[in-house]
Amino acid sequence: MTMTVGVLALQGDFAEHIRVLSSIGVRSLEVRSVEDLTKADRLILPGGESTVMAKLLFQSGLGQAISDRFSRGELPIYATCAGAILVSREVQDGSVSTLGLLDITTQRNAYGRQSHSFRTALSVRGIQTPVQASFIRAPHITRVGEGVSVLANYDESPVLVQARNIIAGTFHTEVTGDPSVHKLFVV
Repeated sequence: MTMTVGVLALQGDFAEHIRVLSSIGVRSLEVRSVEDLTKADRLILPGGESTVMAKLLFQSGLGQAISDRFSRGELPIYATCAGAILVSREVQDGSVSTLGLLDITTQRNAYGRQSHSFRTALSVRGIQTPVQASFIRAPHITRVGEGVSVLANYDESPVLVQARNIIAGTFHTEVTGDPSVHKLFVV
């Protein structure tokens, strides 16, 4: 059976994730409805505007469907930037409703405005070569709960974490074209 990775396509940089998945030979589909979600074996929650994405997730019923499948162990998730905020148990300023799937606390836009965006190479546990990461209005992970492993740090702060069948990163690799974390996710 061939794996299909769904990419939440309500808002944000879903097209870039689909390009990376295609470059490594993984079938993908844009997820815009609960029906679309039923066709996905795994799910990527992309970067974008977390407030808008949360509103659309919960209005469409996708938020509940994602939570249900994830809690049954049926839906591994890779969440980037705004996606990491959406899976957080808590957002520091409480401004965004989240799915609460991962025991972390995030702080939105912690690295500053768009003009403060930057790229860097990160050392990631489980990946041999440095990962090319882009931080764009990125959140900070300010608390990591029990059972959550830190896979990468930047400036002494966790930027890529994993627990059970979920990976969350505060940076983008899909915009740099680096498929390393995507490969880690689909293995």
